[in-house]
Amino acid sequence: MSERLVSRMRGFGETIFAEMSALAVRTGAINLGQGFPDESGPAAMLRHAADAILAGDNQYPPGPGVPELRAAVAEQRRARYGLEYDPATEVFVTVGATEGIAAALLGLAEPGDEVVVFEPYYDSYAAMVAMAGAVRRTVTLRPEHGRFTFDPDELRAAVTPRTRLIMVNSPHNPTGTVFTRAELESIAAVCREHDLVAITDEVYEYLTFDEAEHISLATLPGMRERTVVVASTGKTFSVTGWKTGWVCAPAPFVDAVRTVAQFVTFTASAPYQRATAYALREETAWVENLRKSLQAKRDRLISGLDAAGFATLRPQGTYFVQADIRPLGFTDGLELARALPERAGVVAIPTQVFYDYPEAGAHFVRFAFCKREDVIDQAVERLHALAR
Repeated sequence: MSERLVSRMRGFGETIFAEMSALAVRTGAINLGQGFPDESGPAAMLRHAADAILAGDNQYPPGPGVPELRAAVAEQRRARYGLEYDPATEVFVTVGATEGIAAALLGLAEPGDEVVVFEPYYDSYAAMVAMAGAVRRTVTLRPEHGRFTFDPDELRAAVTPRTRLIMVNSPHNPTGTVFTRAELESIAAVCREHDLVAITDEVYEYLTFDEAEHISLATLPGMRERTVVVASTGKTFSVTGWKTGWVCAPAPFVDAVRTVAQFVTFTASAPYQRATAYALREETAWVENLRKSLQAKRDRLISGLDAAGFATLRPQGTYFVQADIRPLGFTDGLELARALPERAGVVAIPTQVFYDYPEAGAHFVRFAFCKREDVIDQAVERLHALAR
């Protein structure tokens, strides 16, 4: 690690995704680690982007985002959640959800403020809290009745007079949990009681299974005015490389996000924005078919992992299955993940790297099922070698 790196970032080296993906390339292993699909999104959406490029739409778009995308996002929030946002002042386009989260934390957290985060957490949360000079306070999600959940008393205990923000990711990466209305109501009650701002990561909002319902925290009483919603096109339309996201929030919060974002990326790709606006309005049937296909792939992967000797938890959403490695005689997920490409020709992500207290997740690894069926089948076949 560079000795020139600022001290608050010295706990963050190369991301686990970069490490494991590089390992997949070096060994020729099947990459069930990083969550990117094998196939691209709807053809008409792709053509919209290509047509925009060929038509010369290749210069800076408006800083807050092209008007048609901001309008399409506002329409989507109204139609799906009954929430009204002014596209001119309450919707802001970002370079993916990662930038939306980063700009929200940098714009809203003062140095020394505390930010509550559910662990395991997506790795950028911890890094961005550190960049803001804020302090991370974790609430652990634990397996219970086949899904990960939290203790409301632990959530309340994590809040102090210095707490300002809470990060809420549902559908949740990496556990696949979709928070229930009761769970969200307990979060909302804490926010109202302590005057907290919630930043909600809803990038998997459409990808839920088995009748699980994604409920946006902003729809609960008293939460629309204190919630910064972050979403994106990458997971919904299988174009993770487009890095086109957005923030929906009351105007003062959007102003804070914009103030940061304009000095980081300035603006996002115009062709991708226009294609996303089209897709949000016209490709809902494609997204529903994607959801159904992912549910079938989830079941296919779970059956294979169970047969290979893992103990799996059935996710209610996202791209990912958590697999307990203890039935196979392993206890350290990071150690196994680093050895797995050579031992079985498959890459997974060790869940423990997403915890402040790694022992809580040391016996889990995460497998992605957003892959072709033949890729899933080949990976499962290779993983049977671990039980031999």
